[in-house]
Amino acid sequence: MLRPGLLLLTVTLTACSTVDSGALPETTNASQSEDTGAPASTGGDAPTSSLSGPQSGTSSDEESLSASATDTGPGGTGEDTGSTTGAAALDYGMSGPYPVGNSRFALTVGDRELLVELWYPADASVAAEAATGRPIEDFVPAGPDHDALVQLLAELSPAGQIGTRLQTSSAFAAPPAADGPYPLIAFSHCHNCVRFSAFTVAERLASHGFIVVAPDHTGNTLFDQLNGDSADINEEFLAVRAADISAVLDAVLAAEDPIPEPLRGLADPDRVGALGHSYGAATTGRVAQNDPRIKAALPIAAPVENPVFPNTHVADIHVPMLMVLALEDNSIQKIGNNLIELNFMNANPPVRLVSVTDAGHWNFTDICGLVDGFSAGCGEGERQTEPGVMFTYLDIDIGREIASSYSLAFFDRYLRDNTAADDFLDAGTPPEFVTVEVRE
Repeated sequence: MLRPGLLLLTVTLTACSTVDSGALPETTNASQSEDTGAPASTGGDAPTSSLSGPQSGTSSDEESLSASATDTGPGGTGEDTGSTTGAAALDYGMSGPYPVGNSRFALTVGDRELLVELWYPADASVAAEAATGRPIEDFVPAGPDHDALVQLLAELSPAGQIGTRLQTSSAFAAPPAADGPYPLIAFSHCHNCVRFSAFTVAERLASHGFIVVAPDHTGNTLFDQLNGDSADINEEFLAVRAADISAVLDAVLAAEDPIPEPLRGLADPDRVGALGHSYGAATTGRVAQNDPRIKAALPIAAPVENPVFPNTHVADIHVPMLMVLALEDNSIQKIGNNLIELNFMNANPPVRLVSVTDAGHWNFTDICGLVDGFSAGCGEGERQTEPGVMFTYLDIDIGREIASSYSLAFFDRYLRDNTAADDFLDAGTPPEFVTVEVRE
């Protein structure tokens, strides 16, 4: 059985992993060298540490959050949801002025039935409800899958107790904020994962005026894997996953059934991005290549072009990209990381490579340790850079914070044209864990 999240790049692909630096374009290492200090490690189910402030949506100061959502800026937010050229940079390490709402709908795509989640800027009236949040098992409707998730959460391993976030910071079916339309980002989950695998990132984006839409890739979810009937990692199913994402974008932008009526027309068709983790990173690359609506793409912890997926070519992706590489990723292993570096060197500028020290494959998710195959990234593990050497992975809250803050800065830059985001994007934050290379 394939390891969850693993793009199985076998020994036969080794020839494709060598980066000939003498034949590749020059890069700039833009990471800053000053030491700003690492955030405190908190662990647990509702992270509160941040690179520069509270975790997205986890502030307990409901009065302050409500005030920020009603007293400033267009529509009472203090953030321009349109083009922000020349605007000030956001505080990318903090939750934004909007409470977060989430909703879901079922979408029929040919013979496929997709369950789809939406996160969005919500009305200030739900600030207290969003701050309280809901248990993550509420993401799964009543039935056998819900029961299976409840059982997994009741039996979490030590890694899962560290790495699985148990409580959302969003209000379900909340009324949206009134100052849209907002940029739209499609999220694609990892192999045998779920649409809410990275809801911390989705909440951060929604709190700053973005919509995030994420389908379960039916046939390739955690519950399919538990039932012993999950799709493989191959070119054929990558095409299916990419079609899922495009179909979900069609549905949200059509602003009609099955989108919940209050959320119709909330997304801006001219400002669409793609984001994905692992198999979802490869899906993101394929969608960015083939769907002209995509204006920016952010793949996490997997190469988008590699011999497993011969129909994706970074040379054919003509939108800004930011690639995240986990240096201790023993899921895709050294060959996978070498391929990410090769993708970065061959991609069309502007492109950034964000490399994260001591990070494992699941360090950027909310389901690290939910099952044994998702454990690389929380607690103890073996270094892939030094086989046989045991170490402690990067604190899970820091990993999620890095994914959240860089995602927000990247999409603020390229979907809202806020050039002030460049300073954050080109810096390594926090510098003891993050380095950034840039090709412009």
